[in-house]
Amino acid sequence: MKHLLLCLALLFTFVIPPLHAADLTITTTSFVTGANAKTKVGKAGAAITIGQLLYFDESAGTWKLCDADASAAAAKCGGIAGSAAASGQDVIVVLEDDDLTPGATLSMSAPIYVVSGTAGGIAPVADLGEGDFPSPVIIAKSAAKCIFKPAAIRGTAATVAP
Repeated sequence: MKHLLLCLALLFTFVIPPLHAADLTITTTSFVTGANAKTKVGKAGAAITIGQLLYFDESAGTWKLCDADASAAAAKCGGIAGSAAASGQDVIVVLEDDDLTPGATLSMSAPIYVVSGTAGGIAPVADLGEGDFPSPVIIAKSAAKCIFKPAAIRGTAATVAP
């Protein structure tokens, strides 16, 4: 019986992948920047929804959706969309905000969030997969408020349009 229990424990530990939390579900009507938010206007290089993470594609001169498993450049978050935009339209990019209300419920037991493997998404740090480019973007202050400073959290300067 002990061997069966040991085998089951090993099965659940190594064979069955751990369950991960889902990306944050942003309610766009509840997305509110803080009084000290730093923003800029740029050109969208893809269809963008409020609250999606963005990186600046220097070769195209546009803001595109971050993606942790696409490339190091696509995982290097430079901002979060403060407005929706179609490709080629102007988009408001929030570069940093020390009091952002993202319109999602944040976890205080796991307060670090990263660029998701889903384009534009925000994921709990535990969701990073093998081969993903780790790029922390948010630290929860409460269930409703966070600090969004991707370059400061990462410790390097994000690529930001001139």
